Order: sequence, then C-alpha cells, then structure tokens
Amino acid sequence: MFQPYLDILWQFLKAFAVGGTICMIAQIIINYTDLTAGKILVMFMLAGVVLQGLGLYEYLVEFAGAGATVPISGFGYLLANGAIQGARRGWIGALTGALSTASAGISAAVIFSFLMAMIFRSKSKKN
Repeated sequence: MFQPYLDILWQFLKAFAVGGTICMIAQIIINYTDLTAGKILVMFMLAGVVLQGLGLYEYLVEFAGAGATVPISGFGYLLANGAIQGARRGWIGALTGALSTASAGISAAVIFSFLMAMIFRSKSKKN
C-alpha cells in the first residue's frame, strides 16, 4: 500500500543527496579558492563532459535522475551524450549532435534572459 510512496521518497532522497553533494563541492571550491563563479561553472560543465565521455556520468543519472541532470555538470553530460550519439552519423553529427540535444535548454536560457533584461535594470556590482 505504501510502496509507491516509498519509491518516490527514495528517488527524492537520491536526487537530493547527489545534487546536494555536487553543490557542496562547488561551495567548498568557492570558499577555499579564489576562482571566479564563471571558472567554477566551466569546470563543472567540463567535468560532466569528461565523466560522460568516460561513460561514468550515465550511472549517476540512472541512480539520481534530476539530482545529476539539473546541476551544470548535467549540461556537460547532455552535450557529451549528444555528441556521442551524433558521432554515429559521422563527424558532422558529432558537431551538431551536442547542440541539437541541448537546443531547448539553450533557447529557454536566451529567451528568459532577454525577457528579464527587458523587465529589470542591470546594475554594476560595487566592491
């Protein structure tokens, strides 16, 4: 009777644990290094690309679901996965596969960024 609810709870716990661990690693890097946020984002995205290139990130996605795909490392996984699948069609597919799999996310980011830029005024950060 409660089994479906326990399964859902278990999925939430796995996603929270994996996503939280990724965020915790990022926070430790922020606290103990002088790296900028942009460099950390690129580092995590490239980590997702490399781990998927080695075939390891797929196991994390199967285990944690959104806990592994929502962080920026999941975007790197998506790009690498698209390039790997596109490479089966040839070298042009390897170049375009990554963009075709990530096109919805990239389009949403551009559209919402534009809308927010139209609504809010940007301010320079004062140190």
